[in-house]
Amino acid sequence: MSNTPKPLAGIKVLDISRVLAGPWCGQMLADMGADVIKVERPGSGDDTRNWGPPWLAGTQESAYYLCANRGKRSVTVDMAKPEGQAVIKQLVAQSDVLLENFKVGGLKRYGLDYASLKALNPKLIYCSITGFGQDSPYAHRPGYDFMIQAMGGIMSLTGNPDGEPGAGPMKSGVAFTDVFTGLYASNAVLAALYQRRDSGLGCHIDMALMDVQVGVLANQALNYLTSGDVPQRLGNAHPNIVPYQAVATLDGHMIVAVGNDQQFKRFCTVLSLPALADDPLFATNGARVNHRELLVPQLEAALARRSTDEWLAAFEAVGVPCGPINTLDRVFDDPHVKARKLKQTLPHPQAGQVNLVANPIRINGAQMSATTAPPHLGQHTESVLEELGITPEQRTALSKAGIV
Repeated sequence: MSNTPKPLAGIKVLDISRVLAGPWCGQMLADMGADVIKVERPGSGDDTRNWGPPWLAGTQESAYYLCANRGKRSVTVDMAKPEGQAVIKQLVAQSDVLLENFKVGGLKRYGLDYASLKALNPKLIYCSITGFGQDSPYAHRPGYDFMIQAMGGIMSLTGNPDGEPGAGPMKSGVAFTDVFTGLYASNAVLAALYQRRDSGLGCHIDMALMDVQVGVLANQALNYLTSGDVPQRLGNAHPNIVPYQAVATLDGHMIVAVGNDQQFKRFCTVLSLPALADDPLFATNGARVNHRELLVPQLEAALARRSTDEWLAAFEAVGVPCGPINTLDRVFDDPHVKARKLKQTLPHPQAGQVNLVANPIRINGAQMSATTAPPHLGQHTESVLEELGITPEQRTALSKAGIV
């Protein structure tokens, strides 16, 4: 199975993006077999290389950088200089996809905008990732995940309700919008490659962090659009399902996720509160949502009498969805995570090895995760320039001039 070509084998991607959304897209494509060439600034590279600590032992590579650049080749090119632009254009001529996340219009002065590169390579799929898209009234603004989480509404839905301890809007613990934008962008690239198979032409993909953040509001967006009522923060509770929340136990906390009325009956039986399941105020999910303020305190009082492990065993025995609230050390020690090989260890030229999180996609049993570590800065400059037909003498001259 390891000898089976990956789905994107033969596809070449030029990744001139930085930080997270664009690199996440590039890593997804690399995981599925694309040859992804990461173009970085000589001497400094992707900003995230310096976003530490922590650092990979024996290197100056940050954990942040390592999370989004597996499977790529790193080439350093100064695109601000004409000689550097010429190198990038040579790469573009041989590429299927280009990823960029510069400000709107920022690449035009270098002759690396879509119109210029389309003329050079009509088959090029050019994916632009910005904060607000190419034609927004906010198009000139920079876009940062934290800011977009606030503007796009998710922070108004996340955090404890007003009046409770710790109340207030809260961002996600990871760069939620950037990661989702990278995933949407990789989907768009795959669709464009499929379309190009028939049309023979590339296209310009316009991805905006703000659009993605609004797009993944999911049921909460429809709660508002359907009812006109503005959803409020519910802490760890769910707006449409009860009980579906974090609860305190005798020795900690756990999650209960009661998704239907049959599960609720079994849940109440385990709690020794069977009458609740027959009460018209709580017998259906709609009734439980409408009367959560009466129901939840009764459930919380019962759950506080036994330990988390006792409840987990009791609920799992009758098919009531529940789970612990794991810290990351427990996540990576979990039997499921180990069995599914979600921690990936790859050889690293400086550190010896590096631990990464594997791509969760599997196709015919094969894990779609690249098998080369995130590259150190400029690791592949020589080999990539050689592939372009640039002679050793020319490479030396470019290096002496600080172009590469």
